[in-house]
Amino acid sequence: MTAAASRPDPTGRQFVLRSPEGRVGAQVAQLGASLRALRVDDTDLVTPYPAGAATPAASGIVLVPWPNRVRDGIWTQRGETRRLAISEPALGNAAHGLLRFAPYSADSTAESAGDTVTLRATVFPQTGYPFQLDTAVTYALRADGIHITHRIENIGKDDAPVALGTHPYLMIGGVDTATLTLRSSGATRFVVDARKLPTDEVPVDADTDLRAGRVVGELDLDTAYGALARDDDGRVRHSLTAPDGRRVTLWQGPGFEYAQIFTTDRYPGHPVAVAVEPMTAPADALNSGRGLRWLEPGENWTLEWGIVFGAPVLH
Repeated sequence: MTAAASRPDPTGRQFVLRSPEGRVGAQVAQLGASLRALRVDDTDLVTPYPAGAATPAASGIVLVPWPNRVRDGIWTQRGETRRLAISEPALGNAAHGLLRFAPYSADSTAESAGDTVTLRATVFPQTGYPFQLDTAVTYALRADGIHITHRIENIGKDDAPVALGTHPYLMIGGVDTATLTLRSSGATRFVVDARKLPTDEVPVDADTDLRAGRVVGELDLDTAYGALARDDDGRVRHSLTAPDGRRVTLWQGPGFEYAQIFTTDRYPGHPVAVAVEPMTAPADALNSGRGLRWLEPGENWTLEWGIVFGAPVLH
């Protein structure tokens, strides 16, 4: 074994999932409980990055107890003002919660974890967030993709303000991501300032309206969407469709009332990548209160989302 091969991965332990029939596979990293890979019938649906590399652009991580950003790391709720550590120095914000670089523990001691794995981490009281939460995320393979369940429990003595998001990048393996058609139902978007913090919520415009579908290569987005449309089963759905009709769909269940859509040309090994990020609250929710949920001591909150893959629908 070479020295390079023996080095631990900077994203920690890797948990490899495989469905019983072998059609669906996934990889989950210990760091940030991140979804690192997902394949259906050997087609990659989550944008990969090289083994031995640090997590790029928050790929696949869980964002808790807030997604996105907090202005200056300072927030005020219920008459108390608190100051978080600045984790985004370039913009002066506290970004992506408190577990982005946390190593989760797993309910499996083996890297080959069957078709389901649960990872757990505790948010301990700390500077700017004097609350304690137990968190768990379960990745469970399905016949056509993956189902993810988040559970948060307030194990502290005081009510705790909580929001949650995830940061998956989607693709259809073998297809240029720039040629995929992205559809998302958000009817409103958040206008942001130079520090990527919201200043207003307005109707989508020609550059940001994805309801009828837009080709990814024509988009330049780092945009939070609201007023998402739910289907009859209560789920919001976003999709990427290849020119041949194959489609990857990300759904988000009740509680996920917002989504961030992010396109980038800085994802390693990919000329363009697109993240579709379910969120329970938009940026700076610890100040605005929008989408923020206060968990009482002992209270639990469960949230669900997933990714599915399908062939063209034949008429």
